[in-house]
Amino acid sequence: MRNVRKPPSQPRTELGHEHDLGLAHDMSVMLSRRRALWILGAVGSASVAAACSSGDGSTATSSAADSTTSAATVAAAPQETAGPYPGDGSNGPNVLVESGVVRSDITGSFGPYSGTAEGVPVTIRLTLQDLARDGAAGKGMALYLWHCDRDGEYSLYGKGITEQNYLRGVQVADDSGQVSFTSIFPACYAGRWPHIHFEVYDDLATAVAGENARLTSQIALPQDVCEQVFTADSGYARSRTNLSEVTLAGDNVFGDGWDAELATVTGNPESGMDISLTIGVAEKSAHASGGGAGPGGDPPGPPADGARPGGEPPSGGRPAGGQPPTGIPSAN
Repeated sequence: MRNVRKPPSQPRTELGHEHDLGLAHDMSVMLSRRRALWILGAVGSASVAAACSSGDGSTATSSAADSTTSAATVAAAPQETAGPYPGDGSNGPNVLVESGVVRSDITGSFGPYSGTAEGVPVTIRLTLQDLARDGAAGKGMALYLWHCDRDGEYSLYGKGITEQNYLRGVQVADDSGQVSFTSIFPACYAGRWPHIHFEVYDDLATAVAGENARLTSQIALPQDVCEQVFTADSGYARSRTNLSEVTLAGDNVFGDGWDAELATVTGNPESGMDISLTIGVAEKSAHASGGGAGPGGDPPGPPADGARPGGEPPSGGRPAGGQPPTGIPSAN
C-alpha cells in the first residue's frame, strides 16, 4: 500500500460518517484551594519520578535537556478526532477533573470505581517535542491518554462498563519530554484500525481543568504486531476477524498518511510489549482545523442483542465543569 505523507502544517479531521458530536466547546473550571494543592502535589510527584528513572532505565537527564533542540526533530503530529468516547467532557463524562487521573498505571479504575482491564500487558512510552521551541523536549507538558479494552469497548461509555474508568490517565512529561503508561494492548473493533487516543496540554493545571488541549491525535499500531497479539490471547478473538476486514490505508483517520502516527512496538505477548512514539507538538494554532475535531471513528459493531454499540453515553449532566452530551454516535 502507498503511504501518502500529509503536510504537517495541514491539520485534519476524520473523514468518517458519524453525527457531529459538537466536541468544540467553551468551558471555565474554577479550581478550589484544595484542588490547586493537589495539582502542585501531582507535579511534585511527577518530578520525583522523573528524577529516579528514564524510559531506558538509565539515570534521568538534567533539566538542561528541555532547552536543547533535538538532533532529530520530528514532523508535527496531525490533528485528529477525539472520537465519540473521549471522557474529556466534550461528550458526556469528564475524567480529567477527577482526583486520581494523574497516574502511570491505567489498567485499573480509580476513585469511586473498581475493576481491571484484562489483556496483553504493554508499556506506552511517548516522547514529546515542542516544535514551538525548535523541537526542544516537551518538559512539563501533560498528556491525557485513553483507548478501548480487549473487547473494543471504552470505559465510561461501553456496555456494562459505564461504572469503570480504566485505560484513561494523565502523565506529566519529564526533563526529556517523556511520559510512560502501563496498560493493555487495545482491541481492533469494527471499522477502525487498532489505535490509541491522546491529548497534549501545555501543563498539568490546564489538563485537569479539562479544557484547551494543544493537540488531539491518535497512534496507529503496526499490523504484524496486532496479528501477533490477537493470535496469542484468545480474549482478542473478535479482533482477529475485525483486523482482517480493515486496512491502515483504508482507515478513515490514518488513510491519508500515518508517518507521524505509526508507533514502534517491541517485546512479545507473553512477557509484555513496549509501544513507543516521538510526537511533534506544534503551536495550537498550527494544529487547529477550521471546523474543529470531527466526529470519531466507527464504534464497535452492534452486539447480538441489538443494543446500541458501545452502550449509551451516561445520562444526566456532565460532571463538574462540563456540558451535557450533544449527540450520540450512530452505528455504521
